Amino acid sequence: MSAQRIGRVLKRLREAKGFSQAVLAKKSGVAQGYISQMEAGEKTNPGIETLKKIAKALSVPVTALLE
Repeated sequence: MSAQRIGRVLKRLREAKGFSQAVLAKKSGVAQGYISQMEAGEKTNPGIETLKKIAKALSVPVTALLE
């Protein structure tokens, strides 16, 4: 899966929850700048632990970020 696609999915899920990047960062413990870079498709290989933190904060399975 491309970084751009993960970024689009992440942004869609985040906005569906009504979270800003700052809120997601606080809930997940992942830096806002990192989330921004993921959404922009600039992070080509986010680690599984990062994906787990984000998924947990969004109350979705990790696989939802990879669809």
